[in-house]
Formats: sequence, structure tokens, C-alpha cells
Amino acid sequence: MRIAICTLGCKVNQYETQAIERELLGRGHTLVDFEDVADAYIVNTCSVTAVSDKKSRQMLRRARTRNPDAVLAACGCYAQTHPDDVSALGVDVLAGTNDRAGFLALVERAAAERKPIVHLDDALRRREFEALPAGGLAARTRAMLKIEDGCVNFCTYCLIPYARGPVRSLPPEQAERETRRLAEEGYREIVLTGIEISSYGRDISEQLTLIDLLERLSAAAGEMRIRLGSLEPRTITRDFCERAARIPNLCPHFHLSLQSGCDATLKRMNRRYDTARYFESCALLREHFDDPAITTDLITGFPEETEAEFAETLAFIERCAFADMHVFPYSIRPGTKAAEMAQVEKQVRLSRAERAAAVAREMKAAYLARCVGKTFPVLFEGGAAAGSAGHAPNYAEVYIKNEGLQNELRRVRILESDGERLVGALEEDL
Repeated sequence: MRIAICTLGCKVNQYETQAIERELLGRGHTLVDFEDVADAYIVNTCSVTAVSDKKSRQMLRRARTRNPDAVLAACGCYAQTHPDDVSALGVDVLAGTNDRAGFLALVERAAAERKPIVHLDDALRRREFEALPAGGLAARTRAMLKIEDGCVNFCTYCLIPYARGPVRSLPPEQAERETRRLAEEGYREIVLTGIEISSYGRDISEQLTLIDLLERLSAAAGEMRIRLGSLEPRTITRDFCERAARIPNLCPHFHLSLQSGCDATLKRMNRRYDTARYFESCALLREHFDDPAITTDLITGFPEETEAEFAETLAFIERCAFADMHVFPYSIRPGTKAAEMAQVEKQVRLSRAERAAAVAREMKAAYLARCVGKTFPVLFEGGAAAGSAGHAPNYAEVYIKNEGLQNELRRVRILESDGERLVGALEEDL
């Protein structure tokens, strides 16, 4: 069959789609663009926000319109948490966030039998980690490796624990094998991803932690760079930093989830830290790494957030001096505790997001300005307008005028910044 896939949401979804693509090719199918006419369409849905839900529905409708006779299959978080809404769109296969190989067999069965199939489990009862092949189908530059699935934090605004279930970890021996294989296949960087990788190992052993895994994977990776996905600030302890700083191929880029810079709001969110603990994490990272890129997420207009509380958040993010931020206005998620709280007007949520984003742009420009004059090993991922673009270890985007550097790691002197990316030249050309 000619099969098209649309992926919405986080790096975990992207990773799982890559595994689906590899499996489909192994089964003899042909992958086509989602905009093409296909025999089957798969939408890997997301439900992190109400906007994500809407996009998931839009893509399912678009696929049905493109070829009414095609098999339409939905998987992912929105399909897991809102099966009735997805079924109402007339999908042929409805699955969730587990058993990807079984899901593909159902897509094939639906094509043969032309009968709707529903295959869902209770995510909260899951105990086994579903291992999927790492890597991708694009040029072998950056690969993702899912080391963990699930979350038990139960933040008051979030449905993900119900979509993904409890914490399950990829055994370290298996993670080492996958890392070694990716290095042998020619990948230059590996991104460790998961729903909540800070909880890695807790289901395997009380002694096994994320830093233990990092030390093991460093040797397996060889010269391949290791980049971390999103972290809980409580992960960043002095022991973590001292050990992480000794890992030569670990990228100094740390995405620490914040969500709010006000303690009262953090408490309503059921986050497991306060601003003092968060700032301690930032300080520890800066003590052990040379101007690391610390990035974060922020939710504005959370239920009951006052203007004074938002002012606290603005002051706190400036104090943290983030290298980059993702800013989102709060999105009501029916079924969560936050949905039952007193809501902030939508326009206020949006206005606060714009104000926070303006501060974020200033901080990003300041961080990039500090990079000017430095030399970084840049991994080039593809072409750009009359040149090449890639990322430094701190994940700053770097552009140079040289062409044809796909998948090369080259030393680049940074000459300037436009506030959004760095512009440089190859060290040997200077």
C-alpha cells in the first residue's frame, strides 16, 4: 500500500512515527507525502493542549477528504484519551499509545476487510516498556532514542499520565546496544527522549538514575554527541552536574520545565518544586558548564493567576536568563483539575503570552550575543539559502555561506547574531 503519515506533538511522537515508518517499509509498503493520494493515512495524534486536539481532528478530516476510500487510522495521545471524539470522525482503525507493531497489522487488516477496528488498552495498567527501533529515514545526522515512557506527576492541567500510563524505562543494556548501533550507522548526534526522562530507571531499580544511564551511553556513543530531552528541575543536583560535566560528548543544553515563575501558581499546578529549587538548578548548571543553554516552557494565564502573580513570573524568568523559551497561553483540558478552577479570560491569557514572549526574545538575543567571537563544533543538518545550517552543542542555530556540508561536524567561528540565529565561518577559512 501507499501509506502517508502525519505526526503531531512532541519528540516522542516523532520517534514513534520513525519506528512506524521503518516497520512499514520492512512490510513492503511505500511511504508517500501526507498531501498525496494514498491507500492509507495514519495520523499520530497529540493531546497536550486543546489546540493539539483541534489539529488532530483537522488532519483526520483532511485525510478523509483527500481520498474517501483510503483506510484512515488514528493513534497517539488524542486517540487514547478521546476515543469517542475520534470514532465520530469515521476512522477505520482507532488505537492509542501502545503496541505499534500490532497497530500496523490492524491497518493492513482494515484494508483487506474494510471493517472498523478499535484497539485500546488501559494506559494506567501498563507495566512494560515498548521497545521500538531508534533512528530515522532521513540523512543520518540526528537520531532520537526513547529511553522512557509514562508519567506519574499528575500536574493539574495535564492529561498525559492518562494517555501514557506510569513510568516505564528502556533497560540500560538495550539502550547501550541501540546507541552503539546508531553510532555504527553514521549518526552524529543522539537525542534521549521520553515523556518524563527525569524519572528514568525508577521502575527498574531504586539505584538506577538518568545520570547512570548517561555515563553508560557516553562510552557506547563514541564520538556521537548526546543531547538530553526535557528535564524536571529536581534532576539537577550537585552530583548530577559533577558527573555530567565529565561526560565529553554531552551537549551543554538543558531544557528545564518551568511552567510558572510564581510559587502560588506552581502549587496550583501541582508541580513538585518551587522557584527557589528551580533557580538552584540553573545556578548548579552554570557552575559546572561554561554558559550552558538553559531553555524552558511557560504557561501564561493559568487558572486564578493574578496580574501580580504574572508579574512575579516575568521577574523570575528574567532572573533565570533563559537562552530560549516556549511560551503557551493556558489551554483548558476538560477532565483535569485545572479545568474546574476559576479561569482567566482568554484575551488575558493571550496578552500575557505575548508579553512573556517579548521578554523571551530579549533573553535569547542576549544569549546569542554572548556566543559571538566563540568557536563551536557545529553539526550541519542541511542546506540553507546559499549556504548551510546546523546546530552548535548548545543548540543555537548556526548559518555559514559554505554549501554541501550535510552531516558534517565542523568548527565554526561565530561572527555575528541576528537575534534568532548565529552567523559564522569555518575556522579554516579565517
